[in-house]
Amino acid sequence: MIVGDFMLKIQNLSLKADNKELLNNINLEINEGEIHVLMGPNGAGKSTLCKAILSHPSLEKTSGQIYFFDKNITALKTDEIARLGIYYISQSPVEIEGVKNIELIRSALRNLNKHIDIFEFNKKNKIFCEQLNIDKDFIHREINVNMSGGEKKKNELLTMLFLQPKLIILDEIDSGLDIDSIKSVAKILKNYQEKNNCAILIVSHQEMLIKLLNPTFCHLIKNKTIIKSGDTSLIKTILEKGFANF
Repeated sequence: MIVGDFMLKIQNLSLKADNKELLNNINLEINEGEIHVLMGPNGAGKSTLCKAILSHPSLEKTSGQIYFFDKNITALKTDEIARLGIYYISQSPVEIEGVKNIELIRSALRNLNKHIDIFEFNKKNKIFCEQLNIDKDFIHREINVNMSGGEKKKNELLTMLFLQPKLIILDEIDSGLDIDSIKSVAKILKNYQEKNNCAILIVSHQEMLIKLLNPTFCHLIKNKTIIKSGDTSLIKTILEKGFANF
């Protein structure tokens, strides 16, 4: 057990894949109710860090530990970590032919030992779809199949709203979204975060999305590690001057 009240704590984490070092000595702490943004040049390791938290099988942890609340999750499998309440939306959500959203969501809820009442389920689906500005029959579509980039992101958010995670990891969720969709997604995330006191870790350089979510902290990844952390003033500096000055 670690000392402290942090929801997520990453200590001295280093990673490699195919014998190539990807990240070195990463340290990060996130508490309940906080929103953290990861920023950095392309290829700096932002997406890699997000995947590492969920133990992506392509990554090897060479040193360090990851804790979620009081549990060491460093060696856990992806599904075990997800069951603890961590939800990840990637840049390009995968398409799964032959499996409908409703089948995935109900299966996930059963794995979380959550009782499924059909009437309550349908009521929630109607509310969530209205929030996302999608048809209520969206839940009967195959997972991300023949969907636009924006529809895929909203589809992932629909599942998120049903599962009620404690920590949401968003890897450039703004990718493929138009201005109206960015506003809609930001509103949904912010409302969910405030209502459930959850935490959000987001990778983004989209100024509009960052301003709408109003992150608590910013972390700059460069040269395979987090070289600087700060508050909203750091975000402002990065957006104005870029990464070259760091």
